[in-house]
Amino acid sequence: MKKYFKLLRVEQWVKNLFVFVPLFFSGNIKNLDLLTKSIFAFIIFSLAASIVYILNDYNDIEADRQHPEKRRRPLASGAISKSQAIGIFIGLIATDIALVLFAEAYFHQSLWKFATIIGFYFVMNLAYTFKLKHVPIIDISIIAVGFVLRVLAGGYITGISISQWAILLTFVLALVLAIGKRRGELINAQVSGKTRRALDGYNVQFADIALSISVTLAIICYLMFTLSPEVQARFHERVFYTVIFVVFAFLRYLQQTLVYNRTESPTKIVYRDRYIQVTLLLWVAAFLIQIYFKK
Repeated sequence: MKKYFKLLRVEQWVKNLFVFVPLFFSGNIKNLDLLTKSIFAFIIFSLAASIVYILNDYNDIEADRQHPEKRRRPLASGAISKSQAIGIFIGLIATDIALVLFAEAYFHQSLWKFATIIGFYFVMNLAYTFKLKHVPIIDISIIAVGFVLRVLAGGYITGISISQWAILLTFVLALVLAIGKRRGELINAQVSGKTRRALDGYNVQFADIALSISVTLAIICYLMFTLSPEVQARFHERVFYTVIFVVFAFLRYLQQTLVYNRTESPTKIVYRDRYIQVTLLLWVAAFLIQIYFKK
């Protein structure tokens, strides 16, 4: 089963936890009905993401075979044949559509907005796979928009409104991760001497500046989010102090990227770095305290 999990990139499903953002920040994490809806959104979005990953790997087989790491992917290595990948691709599309229809019947509500988000995510990534991933700036912007769509999907399926600051924060945070990934690819290209069209409009200096600007914007957006009247009313004015964890996490990420030149993807850094993991846990704990022990 390992090769199929790698084809679906199950480890990347952690990104889809962003669908829980509206539920978490609304203080409704104990609402079983809304939690169930968010879980459905997570599963549906994860399968949609895997559909996109299969399509991308299928389109990039020859290029991946020349890459020191990507050549180990199931399609590039031959562990899974093209016909098998097509079959899984079609099966996942059918499953995703069936899950949306089932969720609509199960929850007795119209999910057309949620379904539109899933459809737009798929179409956007079709354009990304075949053309836009080779267009500098546009490529990382599409990645960032993908995270915003995850948050919107979680909001639409639960009916929870999302603040403008939360949407902007999500976009900028995702931009940080996308730029960090491009920077890692640039470093690898300098070592191996191999490059690709997506990197033509970037260099390490530009990536460093863009990364610094994006991190600054992300911290400002989070600060404004915690200071907004609706957030302080929903939680407590002490929610402002959670900024400390956010600043530390970003500094640690910049240290790993700029000082230690960790060229792996941001997702892998989060999986492996204990400092960031502990900081995220403390941040979540601090928010839970603000939500459920407000007094």
